[in-house]
Amino acid sequence: MRIAIVGGGLGGLTLARILHRHGIGAVVYEREATRSARAPGGSLDLHPESGQRALADAGLTERFRSEARPQGEEHRILDPAGRTLVHHRPDPGSFAGRPEIDRGALRDLLLDSLPADAVTWHRRLVAVSPHPAGGFGLTFDGGHRADCDLLIGADGARSVVRSLLTDATPSAISTLVELTIRDADRDHPEVAEMVGPGNLWGMGARQVLSAQRLGDGRIRVGVSLPAVGHPAGAYRSKRAVLDLFDGWHPRLTALIDAADDPPTPRTIEAMSTDIRWAHRPGVTLIGDAAHLLPPVGEGANQAMRDAADLAARLVAAPADPDAALRAYEEAMFARIRPIAEMSARVHAMMLSPTAADDIVRFFTPRPTGT
Repeated sequence: MRIAIVGGGLGGLTLARILHRHGIGAVVYEREATRSARAPGGSLDLHPESGQRALADAGLTERFRSEARPQGEEHRILDPAGRTLVHHRPDPGSFAGRPEIDRGALRDLLLDSLPADAVTWHRRLVAVSPHPAGGFGLTFDGGHRADCDLLIGADGARSVVRSLLTDATPSAISTLVELTIRDADRDHPEVAEMVGPGNLWGMGARQVLSAQRLGDGRIRVGVSLPAVGHPAGAYRSKRAVLDLFDGWHPRLTALIDAADDPPTPRTIEAMSTDIRWAHRPGVTLIGDAAHLLPPVGEGANQAMRDAADLAARLVAAPADPDAALRAYEEAMFARIRPIAEMSARVHAMMLSPTAADDIVRFFTPRPTGT
């Protein structure tokens, strides 16, 4: 059985690794030219029931723990006046919660666990043609072609494979502006101390100023705004971003001032919370291709959980892969819907007029018995 996984992100690589571990071959087709062709992004908190579980199925728990940062779970929430509303400190060295790991480090960990020929680089899928007798023909940019018996779309928000199953498309939910402080410990020690080893959120009315420490010491700064009225193209200069935070405490706006490069704005999208499709033999989706979620901490985790669950079904029923796909999809739809609804609520809460109060309540444990 020829298995094609389109997309070499965390979901696609996790699926390939678990299948490979059980002696099932698969080829990952990745659009990037090399593993280092694109900046790897920020840091992720891996959840025990999803991301960490998938790595356990992949036999990579120890390697994950050697790369992860439990101290990255520390987070602070401030109001625009600079007052600390929440300050969570994790137990030192504990992996019981949601330790942070840089996305690039996690991707490298997965890539290094695969045979060298498991990933075919520089393959951007442009078309899929079903074969009359079953399976699919894949056409890539540049004219490259391949055939497969089983097709897994792990190709993200703009998935080409998705069109075989549904006409659902993502819609804009917010605008994100990103900046980077390369060496805050040396150049901006007060900013570095404020951010600490984990995450910081400054919560205002319908706007968020966030900061995240990466494993190499860099700090990623993010500005989140409602999509309506805030086109991404309007925030390509520091001045335009700073103007959004007029009246905020200087210790918070220092995050923007300290950035080394111009802002990078982009539109954030999500899929409907009730996304599902009618089963089609020989093809399915995982991760963002299946259920693009708001960026509140579940996207990568659920992509990896999808991969682990699909791999487990295929390993358990190698003679009937279509039954494995059908069972995976039904379980995934049931699992994802409440997570998608929760993610949508949290995202809306963070951009509400009363975000600070709402988020503090969200992070404050309720007394036992209430």
